[in-house]
Amino acid sequence: MPILTADMTAGTLTTWRKRVGDAVKRGDIIAEVETDKGLIDVEVFTSGVIESILVPAGATVPTGTVLALIREEAGAPLSVAPSTPVEPVPAAAPAERPAPAPPGAIAEVPGRPRISPLARKVAVELGVDPASVRGTGPGGAVTREDVERAAAARLKPPARPVEPPDRQARMRQLIGAAMARSKREIPHYYLGTTIDMSRAMTWLAEENLKRPVTERLLPGTLLMKATALALREVPELNAVGRGAEAVPSPAIHIGVAISLRGGGLVAPALHDADRRSLGDLMTGLRDLVRRARSGGLRSSELSDATITVTSLGEQGVETVFGIIYPPQVAIVGFGKVVDRPWVVEGRIVVRPVLAATLSADHRVSYGHRGGLFLAAVDRLLQEPGRL
Repeated sequence: MPILTADMTAGTLTTWRKRVGDAVKRGDIIAEVETDKGLIDVEVFTSGVIESILVPAGATVPTGTVLALIREEAGAPLSVAPSTPVEPVPAAAPAERPAPAPPGAIAEVPGRPRISPLARKVAVELGVDPASVRGTGPGGAVTREDVERAAAARLKPPARPVEPPDRQARMRQLIGAAMARSKREIPHYYLGTTIDMSRAMTWLAEENLKRPVTERLLPGTLLMKATALALREVPELNAVGRGAEAVPSPAIHIGVAISLRGGGLVAPALHDADRRSLGDLMTGLRDLVRRARSGGLRSSELSDATITVTSLGEQGVETVFGIIYPPQVAIVGFGKVVDRPWVVEGRIVVRPVLAATLSADHRVSYGHRGGLFLAAVDRLLQEPGRL
């Protein structure tokens, strides 16, 4: 069970998308988990064959619980440590050996479901666990028809549950708790600067004239790319806390703060933002916003972000100082692009400007390095064609 939010301790596995015996590859969606952020698709991070499913659909389990076992290579030994301690089961007293059952009789083993040999064979072929099937045969025995019904029910796409009215309130409580802990435990420092956006906005207008309407870029795309490239120069801000220390991340995954309809907030990651083109970032951003608000975010998108970018410019906010989202160590804020008096070569002119801010963990970096980061963002935005 993945950790998808800062204070997540458990999740409900609502649906399995794969069955025992199915081949899977890295990146496949194998299950769906319900959290206070909504329904999240769980990815697989290795390739192989599903050996067994350990957590049934509908179960709520702690984060870190092993959900399924995947055999990576045929014939390779499979060894997974149990997620929770298992109490030893005392050996039972020897019992009399039962008389052999006649051919075709229903097998009855203490602690196991009663099931005919034919039904057991069909269950293996269809990847159905007999223990999860309600038997309708004599004495509650599982029949072939019961197994086939269970298999058909698993293949039917489940309806997404209606979001309970108190979920948004619960989400706000969790966000509030995470931010309160962040402010309490992380020694924040704050920096801000004002960036002349005239070159960036002029370049953006000219570039969008060359693109179809559906592929035009928003100013936020330039801000994300400039942030990602600036992190290469100040890599300690692109880190993840591991206990008492922060580990710099070799990859730059920018979490984008997205408000949800009806309230709430998520910050899924745009992976490898420094290596993607502006067009690809724009496509990725649109896709994240759509899936965040309709359901369908992947588990890695909620857990992989190495720094977050937040912008309230669309709401008319000119300056925003964010609160760090653990286990990250910094958050970047951008406001609205506004026209302001600006001094150029001794003359006062009107220029579109933008307030950029940095909130960072003083245990990991200090003001001088944070200032270099904001200066790098400014410098990169003065040459938008190179982004």
